[in-house]
Amino acid sequence: MADSLTLELLTWDVTPGPATPRACTQAIIDEVTASWDTGADLVLLPEFTWMTLEPLLPKSDSPLLTLSSLFWEHELPFLSRALARPDKAVVLGTCPFLDTITNLCYNRAPILRTGDLLHQDKLHLTPWEKDFTPGTTVNLFTFKSFTIAVVICLDIEVPELSVLLRGQGVDLILCPSATETELGTERVDRCASARAVELGCHVAVSHLLGKSPSNLIDHNVGRLALYHPSQVPFSKAPRWHETPIESTDLHRLRTTLDPRPLKRMRARTAETNPSLLSIQMTSPYKIIALH
Repeated sequence: MADSLTLELLTWDVTPGPATPRACTQAIIDEVTASWDTGADLVLLPEFTWMTLEPLLPKSDSPLLTLSSLFWEHELPFLSRALARPDKAVVLGTCPFLDTITNLCYNRAPILRTGDLLHQDKLHLTPWEKDFTPGTTVNLFTFKSFTIAVVICLDIEVPELSVLLRGQGVDLILCPSATETELGTERVDRCASARAVELGCHVAVSHLLGKSPSNLIDHNVGRLALYHPSQVPFSKAPRWHETPIESTDLHRLRTTLDPRPLKRMRARTAETNPSLLSIQMTSPYKIIALH
């Protein structure tokens, strides 16, 4: 199918496994390349995938900063070489990133697209992400004719971000996530479904699994989920798919996205479609408290 995109979502289990950081990195490379080798174009891993390295680090008063140095200075160059493949892309979950100029730490998603390194920082932080600084920008990128945004975990629950993305032509939102309860999984996934409806785009979610000695991600449950617009061009196929909520192991969910239904949907101006409302219509209202 011309211009189609085959997307594979992966969970990741942070329960301690491989004995060295490089062995952990190689295990992730193996899973990503296995997806690519069997036909996937784009792979999504969960938020905090790289916290799987934390139990292997020397004891430190600043484990996130130690992890940042290990990943961005040593493991990422190895990943970039191993995963530099034409017409393939991967969102490598997230990892702490220390900006050595400002000395601020971000929850950052590294993105490899045909060998190029991109990134997205988390914008809204949970109470236990107290050592991080929120990001300030949403970075859009293109891949196989799709305009894509990476929206990290809690960010998908923030409707103001949806307003920001309205009118930007986003075709696909990728949401790496980490939640410790079924309620957290529901919040992320139900809001991801809302974003698919209101922005008229595909939304994919991948959750972290497993137990870790890390204070940041000690216990994780979640699933894989796909959501599509609820408009006529999508009426003949399922418009959402949620796998069962799990607590362990690696799970996969694959789909092939065709850009043509999105184009047909955006041309149907007579159909009720919130994604086609003008940006101006989101702001002229006032709130009046009635007593």
